[in-house]
Amino acid sequence: MTLTALSEATGISKSTLSRLETGQRRPSLELLLPLAQAYRVPLDELVGAPAVGDPRVRLKPRRVHGRVVVPLTPSPSSVQAWKILIPGSQIRPDPRAHEGYEWLYVLSGRMRLILGSHDLVLATGEVAEFDTHVPHWFGSADGSPAEVLSLFGRQGERAHVRTGTEDLP
Repeated sequence: MTLTALSEATGISKSTLSRLETGQRRPSLELLLPLAQAYRVPLDELVGAPAVGDPRVRLKPRRVHGRVVVPLTPSPSSVQAWKILIPGSQIRPDPRAHEGYEWLYVLSGRMRLILGSHDLVLATGEVAEFDTHVPHWFGSADGSPAEVLSLFGRQGERAHVRTGTEDLP
């Protein structure tokens, strides 16, 4: 495209376009917008903007009581989400009670849950929710690792579970 054609398409004078081209003038937003339209390119492409950053969330796993725990929510927040990798060696119950409410979803494997006087085994896809004031413990059900998604509310916040389509609009 010639300077004359570009000038006609953008309304920018040929002398200004020439100075932009040779680097004698810095482009302003008022100049860049009509140029991007004339060249039919996004503004960020015209100015050579860096590529959008990596959209992946960088999770920082840590070891807690022999388990690998991956925080899925920023701290501190009222409800926290965790991915917990339970090793197969965690089979000895050590029930504890504390403030809060917990919702557990078994992603893979089999998890044993001791909750008060209940001794339960949850398989992949099963869910449990409970008040953490009740003494509880969860670990491997069969000596094999298990992966669990945990939603935990320190002040007793509960997950709202829909059981069917009756709640949908």
